[in-house]
Amino acid sequence: MAYPTDAGKTPSDRPRRHRRCGFTLIELLVVMAIVATLISIVAPRYFRATDDARESALKANLQSLRESIDRFHADRGVYPDALADLIEKHYLRAIPADPMTGSATTWQTLPYPGSDSSAVYDVRSGSQGTALNGEPYANW
Repeated sequence: MAYPTDAGKTPSDRPRRHRRCGFTLIELLVVMAIVATLISIVAPRYFRATDDARESALKANLQSLRESIDRFHADRGVYPDALADLIEKHYLRAIPADPMTGSATTWQTLPYPGSDSSAVYDVRSGSQGTALNGEPYANW
């Protein structure tokens, strides 16, 4: 019994098998439209979340600085002359960075109200920006 072979046949005589080796332009456009829609939904939430995180970090840093100033005053009976005194006397390991400006040198120090002394009574952010609730960071 003889078996049929492709011997002697030219490539045009063989049956063609159609194989898809890629995506059509329409399929690519549909996928790109879906991805763009998802990004337009997620991106504003992501940026809002990063702003919320920076505001939370600012509140925590302000609270830490203010507590250290208060402990310094409770222990020594005077307010520190500068924020660097808090590090020197071991009330802080380092001055935290202002998350809005990215620098530890932009903090605004305030003296005791009604006092002629320049000692640090309070600290505020040096940022000129505005919080998500509309209040300037410099007022926190």
